[in-house]
Amino acid sequence: MIVPIELPHTGTVKYDITIDALPELTFDTNVVIVTNPTVAGYHLDRLLSHIKADQLHVVTVPDGEEYKTLQTVEQILDECFEHKLDRKSLLIAFGGGVIGDMTGFTASLYQRGIDFVQIPTTLLSQVDASVGGKTGVNNKYGKNLIGAFYQPKAVYIDPAFLETLPEREFAAGVAEIIKMAVMFDKDYFDFLKEADLHDTETLKETIRRSVELKAWVVNQDEKEAGIRAVLNYGHTFGHVIENETGYKTYLHGEAVAIGMVMANALAVSLGLMSTEEAEEIKALLQKHHLPVDYAIKDVDSFYEHFFLDKKSAKGSIKFILPEGIGGHRIVQDIDEAEVKKVLKQFEGQG
Repeated sequence: MIVPIELPHTGTVKYDITIDALPELTFDTNVVIVTNPTVAGYHLDRLLSHIKADQLHVVTVPDGEEYKTLQTVEQILDECFEHKLDRKSLLIAFGGGVIGDMTGFTASLYQRGIDFVQIPTTLLSQVDASVGGKTGVNNKYGKNLIGAFYQPKAVYIDPAFLETLPEREFAAGVAEIIKMAVMFDKDYFDFLKEADLHDTETLKETIRRSVELKAWVVNQDEKEAGIRAVLNYGHTFGHVIENETGYKTYLHGEAVAIGMVMANALAVSLGLMSTEEAEEIKALLQKHHLPVDYAIKDVDSFYEHFFLDKKSAKGSIKFILPEGIGGHRIVQDIDEAEVKKVLKQFEGQG
């Protein structure tokens, strides 16, 4: 199955997202695969058997969100120089969202930009992170605050890579799937309530629907000037949680799941969503063993972290909130007291 990405305003950026068994890939250039020890241990031999290139090298970087830094990008860049890549060379991101974000960012920097290809191996990266060209790294101020919009040349999604994925990582990907359904498609949300995502055909259908939704959004708004910002539902809160816990306590999708619950509480408080709808979403998250509670220790500090979010501007926080299930609203200038009242609901939880 092919899902096309076409960015009309560029006139030139077009590429395909292929959802199928990994094809044979041939490149008449110098290729560097970027991966981590976990993915390499499970799948690197298979990938290498599917690739032919003039030269082929593998760069292995540490596994984990805490290594998604400029220092790791510099390590990848050093390897690119050591292997004498030129402007016609290619990087392949082979791993989850962390690997994809860092590899894409490195590609955007090396000699002012070389091509890269995404081969995502986690559910979260297959349905979300690998699609749309967001690249970047974290720093002490927050998540993905250093980066670039830089589109890949192709994305190859092979569900077979998910067979070795730990249940916790799988669930983290489900959080992003639920996010898209809540924002855009009530029928899809109802489908997910009944779906057995461990059934192979159901999983393929779920990946397809999620990728098509993401592609539909990106094709309209590559650089998050409008509707693409809606994909950050749960992230405004979730990024604060990740930052407060040093990116070590929660997987990204887990933090987003908690962030969705917090965003829903704010939506209920503002009359955008019923309590019953919020509970329906919470129940679906819990069905997949995702966390839905977080103990906020200092409401004032949590609130101040919002201003480091990329979606805040001119001292105003932009919240992405559900309008029922299947609808969305971008809300700014919510009274500080109203937001803090909702945050206080999460004091002492966890």
